[in-house]
Amino acid sequence: MQRPTMRLRPDSAVSEAANRSWWDFDAGDYHDEHAAFLGVDTASGEFVWCPEGLHEGDVGLLGDIADRDILEIGCGSAPCARWLRSQGARSVGLDVSAGMLARGRIAGRDDTSPVPLVQAGAEHLPFADASFDIACSAFGAVPFVADSARVMAEVARVLRPGGRWVFAVNHPMRWIFPDDPGPAGLTVAIPYFDRSPYVEVDDDGTVTYVEHHRTIGDRVREIRAAGLVLDDVIEPEWPEHLDREWGQWSPLRGQYFPGTAIFCCRTPD
Repeated sequence: MQRPTMRLRPDSAVSEAANRSWWDFDAGDYHDEHAAFLGVDTASGEFVWCPEGLHEGDVGLLGDIADRDILEIGCGSAPCARWLRSQGARSVGLDVSAGMLARGRIAGRDDTSPVPLVQAGAEHLPFADASFDIACSAFGAVPFVADSARVMAEVARVLRPGGRWVFAVNHPMRWIFPDDPGPAGLTVAIPYFDRSPYVEVDDDGTVTYVEHHRTIGDRVREIRAAGLVLDDVIEPEWPEHLDREWGQWSPLRGQYFPGTAIFCCRTPD
């Protein structure tokens, strides 16, 4: 994919509509390629944070999840939310795409305790204040919304005091490199401080896909402005045993710079 020559800045409504349609359309192909790695069709799902293969069962970024109310934002087909429920959590999955949620319902059709799945955008969470103990997002929602600061504020609103908010996104420095897993993806091409979103349009000029860029500093300021406390930023290293490519992620690029940033936050007690 190439960055368009025009510099469009789709607002929240346009971004949400475009990405809803995109993920509805792409749900089948996406799962053909990635479902096995993500554990979508395993008996209880899996919680894989990122293309580097970091599993919540190994790293425990969410802390004690048993008997906790947990919201997964941008859940896709909900393998993470299903895994959380299998570990004793009361999890709920939220996603903007009906197509992705439909795939999740197929995957969880035999679950003894199905995960409730809600279709909504992340900038307007349809839940009451202080509804959850934990919120999480593994590459869901946050990079695809025009107003990610509002997402942080909404998460802070629905979390209880002392609640955790952990989200994984493309590492911001990835923005400066071409979207290529090979040698061409090792050469800087775009200024880090260029916050123009990546936008795809159809032949009629209708926006069909949007991904928004924020720097590390932008993310920190959005988190703090929402009244959240930032405890850690994790940059997973590429594991030696993993030889698969995922889009722009690859063993080659993983040797030189991080592909993922995981922000670990909490609400004050």
